[in-house]
Amino acid sequence: MVIRLGLMVPENNTTMEPELLQWLPGARCQTLRIPRGKGLLGPAAIPAYIEQAIQLARDYDPQHTDIVAYGCTAAGFIGGPAQDAAIQARLVQMTGRPVVTTASAMIAVLQDIGVRRIAVVTPYVDLVNERLCGYLAASGIHVEHLASFKAQTVDELAAITPAQIKALAHTTMTESAEALFIACSQLPTHDIVAELANAFGVPVWSSIKATAWHAERVLSAG
Repeated sequence: MVIRLGLMVPENNTTMEPELLQWLPGARCQTLRIPRGKGLLGPAAIPAYIEQAIQLARDYDPQHTDIVAYGCTAAGFIGGPAQDAAIQARLVQMTGRPVVTTASAMIAVLQDIGVRRIAVVTPYVDLVNERLCGYLAASGIHVEHLASFKAQTVDELAAITPAQIKALAHTTMTESAEALFIACSQLPTHDIVAELANAFGVPVWSSIKATAWHAERVLSAG
């Protein structure tokens, strides 16, 4: 089966589409880019951002789309699980297709592999990191240690390299953490997650890998 994926990402995101297609070989992807400013998304900007995404989703043709992925990690978790679920429901209504959000995919995969204590790498500022920890805690997942690049703009975010992510991961992982999660769908992770998993001896997941896994699972379920 060739997956016909509708992907929604912030307009600055240059990473998620190519990496999703690496995780989902043979898939076809129609990407819609959500307008945003140069600063990273925070609580104040989220309502307007979400409304733009909902209206933009009208462009998907349900006859040529199997599933839609709302691929902005922060815009999913900042408002908490209830808001993320509301975003998903509105996108289902707008598109007429199944929808996965990257934030909920993060929870789904961590619950599926049965971990409760994780280490986390992010690019976010402190307030957004606090919201991420709260989102995870609401599903019974405790962040043992979090390290962040604390990018202030989309340009700083785009400049983060796989080598930098790998280096930060090595300083973030703890002996008690049962997995490592790399949050943010702009961070390039495809080529480093397997290496990190081998180095740490625990599962290593990223926002993009989790989204691909969750989309396949939802489609296979039916």
